Amino acid sequence: MDRRHFFQGTAAAAATTLAGCASTGTTMGMGGGKPLFQVADTYIPVAGSGELFPVRRIYCIGRNYAAHAREMGSDPTREPPFFFQKPTDAIQNVTPGQVADHPYPTLTKNYHYEVELVAALGKGGRNIPVAQALDHVWGYTLGLDMTRRDLQRAMGDEKKPWEIGKSFDHSAVLGPLYPASRIGHFTQGAIWLKVNGQTKQNANLNQMIWSVAEQISKLSEANELFPGDIIYSGTPENVGPVVRGDVMEIHIDKLPNLQVRVV
Repeated sequence: MDRRHFFQGTAAAAATTLAGCASTGTTMGMGGGKPLFQVADTYIPVAGSGELFPVRRIYCIGRNYAAHAREMGSDPTREPPFFFQKPTDAIQNVTPGQVADHPYPTLTKNYHYEVELVAALGKGGRNIPVAQALDHVWGYTLGLDMTRRDLQRAMGDEKKPWEIGKSFDHSAVLGPLYPASRIGHFTQGAIWLKVNGQTKQNANLNQMIWSVAEQISKLSEANELFPGDIIYSGTPENVGPVVRGDVMEIHIDKLPNLQVRVV
């Protein structure tokens, strides 16, 4: 079953497709071998429908707002874009209008929020020109790139990979996807985050150093992109910690707010 057919089915059909995708993908080129067990795929609900968007990879750009780059000790005038990845099963789907429980992770004593615009690709490619990049975006949502900051910094100080600070269970919080054909593309608009009703992050999407189109273009130089790839497009300044009991609310103009409670 081709992932590109995901828009044609309902949620139930997508669930059925899951089994077919797992079987076909595992046995392809393997002489018809039988998989030892099934590994579930990850989906994001499509707002206002029974359709599900299958997630292939999660890309995240680092330090994409100048003020945030400075607060992280970087110089935004010289730094080229860089990306990291989260595992797809790090996704926590959150329903607008509800306050979802978000588990405080293990090993950290400094757990940070980062609100971000998330773009979901419906087409892939290599070396995609900036002028054509937004044609590859199927839809958008808003999300949280949750971060075990103490672990990230400790690994960075030791010049070791800092996936442990970024790539863990429930670290990719996001809402349902809204098709770009319905809401358009995002080049400006308010983006903010509140903790317990107090504004912590507050900026405009036009303050991104690298636009969504430029991010897609740059990523496609390093990796072939495919339908199902999603991109966390960076966070504004004033990232900070949350503790159990805190309620985070996030907002991007044209999208419904999301709320999560740390438990």
